[in-house]
Amino acid sequence: MSMLSRLLLASFMIAAPVAAAQEAPKDGAAYQKPKTGWGVPDLSGFWSNTSFTSMQRPPGAAKLVMNEQEAAALTRKNTYTAARRQEAGASKVDEKSSAELLADKNPSRGYNTFWMDPGIGYAKVKGEYRSSWITYPDNGRIPYTNEGISANTRAANFDDYEIRPLAERCLMSFTGSAGPVLGNGMYNNTYQIVQSPNSVMMLTEMIHDVRVIPIVQSAAEARHGPSEIPKWGGDSVGWYEGDTLVVETVNSHPKQRSYITAKGKVTERYTRWSDGQIFYEFKVEDPTLYTQSWGGEMALNHSDELLYEYACHEGNYALPGILAGARKLESEGRPHPPQKAIFAGVDEADGE
Repeated sequence: MSMLSRLLLASFMIAAPVAAAQEAPKDGAAYQKPKTGWGVPDLSGFWSNTSFTSMQRPPGAAKLVMNEQEAAALTRKNTYTAARRQEAGASKVDEKSSAELLADKNPSRGYNTFWMDPGIGYAKVKGEYRSSWITYPDNGRIPYTNEGISANTRAANFDDYEIRPLAERCLMSFTGSAGPVLGNGMYNNTYQIVQSPNSVMMLTEMIHDVRVIPIVQSAAEARHGPSEIPKWGGDSVGWYEGDTLVVETVNSHPKQRSYITAKGKVTERYTRWSDGQIFYEFKVEDPTLYTQSWGGEMALNHSDELLYEYACHEGNYALPGILAGARKLESEGRPHPPQKAIFAGVDEADGE
């Protein structure tokens, strides 16, 4: 399947659940939630959170829930919309066109739009357009402490490949989509959920990160592994509460771009809202990074498309080139200044 076909299909995937969310008898409290053969909520299948909605509320969005006109206005101002508008029509390979394309000096533009698959607008959660996944605090922003701000301000280090970001080394994705706290980026936003009586497997399309979550009978029986052994994606344990899968995660690997430290905890809740949507809730607690707990809601929309392999080749061409470029600058006595962290191809500092 071509990238263009996948982009068109992803656009349909966002639009399709909207109709389902408007039919009251088929969603929410009235929806007859499916069960597995062993009697627990059936969450299996392929799901996607493809949309312009991101973790934090972007500039220009005054509130969490938007009407159709407000969502359309924010869509027109979105980075991805601007990129598509900029690249519309036949491309011109000449000095003037190149200068215009590069004039904004936007470090987020590591790809042209042919390779992007972020959807075509903001997500609907339980039938409502949402400007951010975060629902509290009210401002839709992560309530960092000073230490938390420092921990999330990363300067690029070019001394050795082992201290380059995990995504460059193909260890975990640059979107952090696998969690703890699911995320989305400019492409590869599909998840596969596979359930058994004793575990739940969540496979993330981006870099094929995998979480295998053991299932216990209740919160009282939840036990985590030794704190001395942090895990990629965190140490998760799950249980069912009625129609909801609850997952508690601690002890993410310190090198992972995670929302928690060794003192933190993420609690996730997965509930079927309709045939076409899982209602995902999350709560983040970590006194080291945040002034208060924070959390939100997300829509995981059913996908008819299979999850494709994500091939990542560590050290392919870019990494030797990056390090060689840094050595060249150093030999000439020229500094290589810190770079802003780019999250999923978009500058997270700008809130998009």
